[in-house]
Amino acid sequence: MTGSNSMSSGYCSLDEESDDFTFFTAKTSFFRRPHGKQGPKKATKEEEEENPKSLSEEEVKSKIEEYNSKVSENGMNLAEDGTYTGFIKVHLKLRRPVTILSPDGKAPGCSPAADVSDRRTSFYMPSDTVKQLHISSTTTVNEVIQGLLKKYTVQDNPRKFALYRRTHRDGQDLIQKLAGTEHPLFLRLLAGPDLENLSFVLKENETGEVEWHAFSVPELQNFLTILEKEERERVKQVELRYTAYKNKLMEALQEVQNKPG
Repeated sequence: MTGSNSMSSGYCSLDEESDDFTFFTAKTSFFRRPHGKQGPKKATKEEEEENPKSLSEEEVKSKIEEYNSKVSENGMNLAEDGTYTGFIKVHLKLRRPVTILSPDGKAPGCSPAADVSDRRTSFYMPSDTVKQLHISSTTTVNEVIQGLLKKYTVQDNPRKFALYRRTHRDGQDLIQKLAGTEHPLFLRLLAGPDLENLSFVLKENETGEVEWHAFSVPELQNFLTILEKEERERVKQVELRYTAYKNKLMEALQEVQNKPG
């Protein structure tokens, strides 16, 4: 599995609140989300398209020819043994910092989020990171996740991450978590090259509860430091907001009191 990446340099600040959130992240929202702002709609079984479990050799050949006719580069290639190779793009939407190993103790294109220890450092992955991977039809979701972590020398346990399929329909994103044994290139072939029909997203593995044992002590300490900093910033923002609100109320009250009669 080979790959190339698109990754912004020097950007490491926290972006605005992401489209959804889970219990423990370095970007946990301390406020309720406005009712008018809704995150991606989770796909239901009724909304998910039924994909065939397998294709015949002729069907695979026909699908590849159809796929290649729609792209100018990075098409799929069919091998003599019936397997095929091609490219997929994975969007990295990680809200927690990741731990990497680097010779100089510095994260690529990003300033460290914590002190370096034993050449390990934690940093936020830029929100616009996209990785293009060259994989086979036999490559599984688990192997894609492991390959992505290896490309970025991420030391975190692969079980912390999951690969999701995302489709855009009726103005909303439908998201479904993929099983570790599924084959992304097969899904790409079925959906065609249009990213509106299918795109892949790497996110934290949301199991409903945080698996604290999967984190090292330095990682946990780093998360606490980041959350404490965010808490101070949030408190300051709230204080400023309510101070401004109070001043406007006082001004309005003063205007009413100064009116004759």
